[in-house]
Amino acid sequence: MFGFTEAQISGFGLTFGVGAFMLYMLFIIGHLAWESKAGKMGAFVLFLGLGLGMVGFAAKFVIQWVISK
Repeated sequence: MFGFTEAQISGFGLTFGVGAFMLYMLFIIGHLAWESKAGKMGAFVLFLGLGLGMVGFAAKFVIQWVISK
């Protein structure tokens, strides 16, 4: 489609699409902390617990970059 291979489209979706989704998830976690009036410690726990999976996903790209160099 439009001169791109399936692998290029998948790579674009995986990096930018999932990255945008992760930023949206951070907004959702922040909104959840605000609406629940969680306070500083509660917001920290929410971001830690719900955002830990995103750290692993981002670490994958850093590890791939380090190995490829």
